[in-house]
Amino acid sequence: MTASAAELLASAPCGVFSVDVSSGRILYANVAASRITARSRDSLEGTPVADLFGAEFAPVLAGLLDAASTSDSDVPIGTAAQLTGAPGRASSTAVSVLANRLRSESGAMTVTMTLHNETERRVREKDLVDARIYAEAAQDDAEAALDRSQDALGASEQARKLAEAERTQVQILASTLQRTLLPPILSAPTGMNVAAHYHPASLDEVGGDFYDVFPLDKDTWGFFLGDVSGKGAGAAAVTSLTRYTLRAAAVFDRNPISVLENLNTVLHHEFHGDDPRFCTVVFGTITPQPNGAVVHLASGGHPPAIRITHDAAVDFVDTTGGQLVGALSEPHFESASVTLRAGDVMAFYTDGLTEAIVGPGRTRFDDNGNLETFVAEMGPTTAPKIVDDLTTLLASFGDGLQDDVALLAFDVPVPDTGSVEA
Repeated sequence: MTASAAELLASAPCGVFSVDVSSGRILYANVAASRITARSRDSLEGTPVADLFGAEFAPVLAGLLDAASTSDSDVPIGTAAQLTGAPGRASSTAVSVLANRLRSESGAMTVTMTLHNETERRVREKDLVDARIYAEAAQDDAEAALDRSQDALGASEQARKLAEAERTQVQILASTLQRTLLPPILSAPTGMNVAAHYHPASLDEVGGDFYDVFPLDKDTWGFFLGDVSGKGAGAAAVTSLTRYTLRAAAVFDRNPISVLENLNTVLHHEFHGDDPRFCTVVFGTITPQPNGAVVHLASGGHPPAIRITHDAAVDFVDTTGGQLVGALSEPHFESASVTLRAGDVMAFYTDGLTEAIVGPGRTRFDDNGNLETFVAEMGPTTAPKIVDDLTTLLASFGDGLQDDVALLAFDVPVPDTGSVEA
């Protein structure tokens, strides 16, 4: 494990244990594990993992470790549990546990256990629910104020101003919540350019489109872009959970399909009841190379990425067949690998772009392959330029743009050969 990867693991937001299968003792614990269990990392390492849980959980724990260490699947095995109080503390902590196997360099079989503090998660969920209730109440107040102003037929200017003020407050709340779901800055892979844009279809509702770019180690970056079903605070809650899960899953297994499988496990478990939620996602890794980069990606029901070469050739990355994330217990995801050369660009987008209404009979923008034509007409490009061009295109749709759109693009710059010898 590189120093950078070790730092990412140590600072991961969820608790992580490495457990030796033969002895049942903890070999490693990160900072979050220390916080969740209320024990120091030094005291955790070497402790039998069974000591952290009540005696009634011992058979379940033994079965979990056995299943995780013997399973042929890379999908973690999970359960719920109660951590016993630390020495001197009587309280216990509700957690969810995910476990999967890992063979160490010495050949010993270990199980990696991930702990999520359910109390902390429920507090976050309550905050999001409260925000949704507040937004809905503010929206109801704004609509009521608008009705009053219409009934008065303009006779009450004060009521009209009140309605406008209340709607402004709703828009402020929606835009503030939306900003929390998008990264404030993007970390460009070494030697590459990155650009992104978020275009909301409405100022009154929080959308479910999202993206991020982040380093996995000094050589490789992770990225994702996706679209959660629905709008409003409910979609915002799913978006927040999705972004957190994708980042956390990539720390432990950066294989794009494995990352999507982990996300599917979380979403299907959390939202398979009366309020099903799902999303389309593309997740991938980028490893810069001399004069290029290698991209490995997987798609769960998401529109295909588009590549523009240095000589303006345009093609789509084939990920046909990838299924929605969170909708099925065992979906199928499609992966692909692409090598970018100097001057090449790879762009990602959500379906608000391709499904914008541009003609009679609800004709959509990309019904006849117009996206490929548009990109080809732009000629050789860069990540910032293709994002700017697509942003201008979105503005031209007017009211035909009925869904939010997220854009993300990378490029490998052309080496500067313009220097002249003195």
